[in-house]
Amino acid sequence: MAIVALLLLPVVTMLLYGMDRTEDWLTREPGPPRHARARHLRLIRGRRQDAPEAPAAQGAAEAEAEAA
Repeated sequence: MAIVALLLLPVVTMLLYGMDRTEDWLTREPGPPRHARARHLRLIRGRRQDAPEAPAAQGAAEAEAEAA
């Protein structure tokens, strides 16, 4: 019986060590993302107001003018 206990001692030691490392790994907080950028989205101001009317909208306006 003592021989079996001595043979199982290294196995139990490695099992406890592995479970301890796994528990620490699962309960730690995640670090900041490595690929994060300071500015991800860049907006262009004033483009919609300065742009002329869409060609489809101009065509519809001309069709209404001709029909009237």
